[in-house]
Amino acid sequence: MDSFFSRLNACTVCFLFALVTIGEGGRLLVIPQDGSHWLSMRAVVEKLNERGHEIVVVAPEVNFHYKESKYYTMMTHAVPYTSDDFAERFRLFSNQPFEEVPFLTMCIGAYKAMTYLLEMFFMNCESLLRNRDIMRSLEESTFDAIFTDPALPCGVILAEHLSVPSVYFFRGFPRLENAITKCPDPVSYVPRSYSRNTDHMTFIQRLSNLFFSFLETPLFKIFYNGYQEIASELLKREVHLPTLYRNGSVWLLRYDFVFEYPRPVMSNMVFIGGINCEEGKRLSQFLPEIQ
Repeated sequence: MDSFFSRLNACTVCFLFALVTIGEGGRLLVIPQDGSHWLSMRAVVEKLNERGHEIVVVAPEVNFHYKESKYYTMMTHAVPYTSDDFAERFRLFSNQPFEEVPFLTMCIGAYKAMTYLLEMFFMNCESLLRNRDIMRSLEESTFDAIFTDPALPCGVILAEHLSVPSVYFFRGFPRLENAITKCPDPVSYVPRSYSRNTDHMTFIQRLSNLFFSFLETPLFKIFYNGYQEIASELLKREVHLPTLYRNGSVWLLRYDFVFEYPRPVMSNMVFIGGINCEEGKRLSQFLPEIQ
């Protein structure tokens, strides 16, 4: 059953991208995010190339996992931070969840680690959007779509600038997809990220869930405030970042509906959890029976 759903999800993703062009491969611009996000996206990128699509990946020179590949063309741009600074910010962010501290201290620590890391990601995006050579090259090229991780808005902004449809490949930022698309998300039944609640809550737990929901919009504005300014500068008009997000054609959500609490989703959201799982192999008939 698991292998069936894995194959089904893979087929869904490939079918959606096959719609880019009929009868021939399309040209796809990929704006990824480093770390485990890219490791998940890379498998899809490779499969798309095998199906005849031309892939161009734009990435910073300082990174963890972006490598040259036969499956895509790599374009890199300079960034104003060093490899040591990059590694240190990732280390602090990665270690923070494992610290055994009181809940409030954990929340404060998570906020500090997140803002410290996002500051670097913003410098990455700013360097790309202000790199005249790369931007000119992208503007002179023809792309059928942008494939991006919307955890950071850089690909979202670039899709608007190039006037091409965007496909989001996303594991999740606390209820980002619901808040931005104005999808119904009732706090009495849908537990918020980091709240430690379930879909069966007491009155007090529902109040705490409501409190967490009030934090989502302010946090979005705090984390992404700089992007709105640089987007307005690039697009030469005042922009509302959530509005740019809503222009996404398809949200490919790396959730598995089996492990998610029941909740509403928009019609352009597709659950593809398990897409990176290897297909199960049958145990050898020669293995001794387990008593």
